[in-house]
Amino acid sequence: MQARERAVREGETRNAELRDANEHLILATLAAEQMEEAALKTKRQQDEFLAMLAHELRNPLAPIRSAVSVIERLDLGSRRLDDVCGVVKRQVEHMARLLDDLLDASRVNRGKVTLQRRPTNVRDFIDQAVEIYLPLIDAQRQQLTLDLPATPLYVDGDPTRLAQMVGNLLHNAAKYTSPGGTISVNARADGDLVALRVSDNGNGISAEALEYVFDLFTQEEHSLSRSQGGLGIGLTVVRELARQHGGSISARSEGPGRGSEFTLILPRLAHVAEPVFEQTTSTEFVPARILVVDDNVDAAGMLQTLLELSGYEVELALDGIAGLAAFESKHFAFVLCDIGLPGLDGYEVARRIRERTAGKSPVPYLIALTGYDAAEDRARAIAAGFDRHFAKPVDIDELLTHLQEASVG
Repeated sequence: MQARERAVREGETRNAELRDANEHLILATLAAEQMEEAALKTKRQQDEFLAMLAHELRNPLAPIRSAVSVIERLDLGSRRLDDVCGVVKRQVEHMARLLDDLLDASRVNRGKVTLQRRPTNVRDFIDQAVEIYLPLIDAQRQQLTLDLPATPLYVDGDPTRLAQMVGNLLHNAAKYTSPGGTISVNARADGDLVALRVSDNGNGISAEALEYVFDLFTQEEHSLSRSQGGLGIGLTVVRELARQHGGSISARSEGPGRGSEFTLILPRLAHVAEPVFEQTTSTEFVPARILVVDDNVDAAGMLQTLLELSGYEVELALDGIAGLAAFESKHFAFVLCDIGLPGLDGYEVARRIRERTAGKSPVPYLIALTGYDAAEDRARAIAAGFDRHFAKPVDIDELLTHLQEASVG
């Protein structure tokens, strides 16, 4: 009898232990799921914060860039004023590049970058990158040498992103090379691959730092005299974009003070037909009436001044409802509209303009001017009825060129 009771008690004890273990397992599983959900939520919040941060920082850059462009066009004849404008312009462009890198790091890590791939001549995207960063290299009295193939060499890629990769490598080289130093770009076919190398005789990289040089937000410690700064994300963007192109990026250095070399490997395209370019003829300027809708008074006012200096007739509206009212009062060939507006946002403004002009002629050309510059933002703008999307701070020369092309197109 006692043995039976003892067996029953032992069975009950085991059952209780099993229940406790099962409860602990369930609780542990729930805790792990909650932690994973919290981590994903934090990541989403981080990405949303970065996008919002970039948007908010772009807003003040827009009127600053426009103000500089206005001053440049006034031809006031002062060398000192020209120098000041040059400083402001270079610093605005530097901030814009930092914002682009910040957003790109978030996009590539989330797989949100959509490549517009086509056969692209290696020399073309290298030349594009050099054009952007040569002023920085020249300002630091650095010598840049190019060693590129005489015959066309093609890859299947997104020309803009390919130029961005080379540009980031050039910027990195210029940043860590002393004034008077040398930077070189070399591109060669290597069987079915293209090997593109950017090297310098600058600070170099320690063996320890080579292990994480492409990791997000990491930089090797550098002296306080390095004025170009950076967020430590440019090389991360290069690595992820290289992977999306089916390629890779590697770094080599013999140590601190002995320079560095970055090698970008991309799949090579063979047997690419040379494109045929049609002969184009220049066209005279076509003036037009433009409606600018933006709740940022400074940005709207500076843009109006720039456009009027360029020969356009411009009217302003500081919110979406006022924008629609102005549009209904007279004909506008172009509407340049911000997205984040009080009353009606820019998407709704575009949709209502398209509804009210359906089947009518001439059709207004709608341009979104906004700090939101992700691929999904551009797609949403086009879906709402915009013809083109420009990110703030807009390059006024690019905008003016596009307005002229759209006027005669």
